[in-house]
This record gives sequence, C-alpha cells and structure tokens, in this order.
Amino acid sequence: MGTPDFAVGTLKALVEAGHEVAAVVTQPDKPKGRSKELVFSPVKQEAVKLGIEVLQPEKARNEEFIEKIKSLNPDVICVVAYGKILPKEILEIPKYGCINVHGSLLPKYRGAAPIQWSVLNGDKETGVTTMYMDVGMDTGDMILKVEIGEDETTGELWDRLSKIGGKLLVETLKQIEEGTAPREKQGEEFTMAPMLNKEMSKINWDEQTAQNIKNLVRGLNPIMGAYTFLDEKKIKFWKVDIAKQDEIIADNIEILKNGTVILSNPKEGLFVKTKDGILKVLEIQGENAKRMSIGDFLRGIQDNLTGKIFI
Repeated sequence: MGTPDFAVGTLKALVEAGHEVAAVVTQPDKPKGRSKELVFSPVKQEAVKLGIEVLQPEKARNEEFIEKIKSLNPDVICVVAYGKILPKEILEIPKYGCINVHGSLLPKYRGAAPIQWSVLNGDKETGVTTMYMDVGMDTGDMILKVEIGEDETTGELWDRLSKIGGKLLVETLKQIEEGTAPREKQGEEFTMAPMLNKEMSKINWDEQTAQNIKNLVRGLNPIMGAYTFLDEKKIKFWKVDIAKQDEIIADNIEILKNGTVILSNPKEGLFVKTKDGILKVLEIQGENAKRMSIGDFLRGIQDNLTGKIFI
C-alpha cells in the first residue's frame, strides 16, 4: 500500500527479493494540469509495469475493499506513504500484521512530512524505521532503523531514503519470517511532522538566521521553493550556502537592512545580508522564469543588484 515515488523503491525491492505481491493499493487517480487529465500515482505506474493488480478505494474503510483484502489472504501488508489511516479491520487481516516503512527515526517525526521536516529543522541525522502498525498514527512497535548523517535537499534525501527503505523492508520481512524481528516500544514522547503549507515558504529576513534560511531552501527543494521579493517581483531560491569569511569583505555591514544585496556580479555571485551573517545564493528563479545558476541569472538581467533589498 503506497502512493508517491518514495514507495516505488520498496515495491521494486519486494518483487526483486522474490516475494509474491498479491495486489497494490494506492490513492485514486487525480486530475492534473489545465486539461484535468487523470494521472496515475507513481506506485500505480510501477504496478502496471509489473503486471500487478491495482486497488484504488476512495476510503480505506470501504466494506467492499476490506472484503477484497480478506479474499487475497495476505501474510503481511506493507504500507509506505499510502496517505490514509488504516482501520482496525484491515490491520487485523494479515497473519504477520501490517508493516509500515516510515522516513524518520521514530518516534521523532510522526506524520505526513517526516523527510521534509528533518531537513527544515537542520537535523544532522535521520533514517528509516520499519514498524508494526496499530490503530494510532505511527505508534506501533519499532522493528529496525537506520541512521544517516544528512546535509541534503529534501529531494536528494527522499531518493536516498526510498532506496534504503526498500532494503530495510526486505530485511524486516526476512526477520519476521524467521521469527527474529526485534520489537522496541516507542514510548510516549514524539515530534509531529505535519503537511507543509505555502505560507511557510516565504523568507523572513528579519527573523530567520542564515542557517534557518539555508534549511528552509533545502527543505522546500524541490517541493515548492523558498521565496522572497525584489522590486515587487517574486524570486525563488533553490540553492544557497552560508558565505565563508574570506569570500566577501564588506564595510559597515551591521548598519545595512537584512535582505540587502552586498555583492552582485556573474563572476563572484550574489551575496545577501542576514541577521547573523551573509547568504550566498547559488541557484535562483526569477518571476515567470526557469530556475538557473546565479551566474546565468545575473548575466540575463544585465543589472547590478548591489544595494537592492530582498523583502
């Protein structure tokens, strides 16, 4: 049971490991773009390629759907970013229970967006947890976990954890089959990872530190991008870094308003003052334009931005 591309790696890993996948359950097809053409989820696309039956109930509590799952008589149900909370009736169907692959080191980051929040919060490590599911949200017993040091964008981390999650699930099923899977209670303390919203993507130059802004840019790449305004035009930042001391020397920087462009030229780049340092912009997107390197952007606008202020 899964929906986004994060779950595709686990489906592939199960098939490659020789497991019989009786069916794939995913969210209903959704309209996309101006044409409103119905689009398959990434998991459905992969299931169709593999010739596996696909089920797409509107609600997981649908009685006909539950009866269908019972008729399949699964030994285990694997759930990876499916997007719906499963009712007790489904959790009790498989012989070995329902196993969830979750993109965090539970109990940290329960909820819908664990990978994104680990990057947004600037965490130095994250991982994948496989666990037995219960009627709560990510509250079952932990089975195995993998810790990883991180300094990546959400997109890069997402791809890496998807592959790790597939390997971890195969190992988990092997241990369940052998009766050697460890069980570890999560405890009561946890951190939630709610859905992201567009309001959080605007850079606040007066309140956010250079590191905060860098984490925001990393965390929203490639989902929506962090944005700011320059000359009343919306500008998105896709990649930034914190400038090193020897990269730029500026006098009286402390009197400048946060968001002020300290240096702007295609050769050296774009440097912006923050409340506690200088941000170096590496990849940017102008209003109604494509994302590009900062050198290409500055050559294209033919305008020295030095002294201008991002707001």
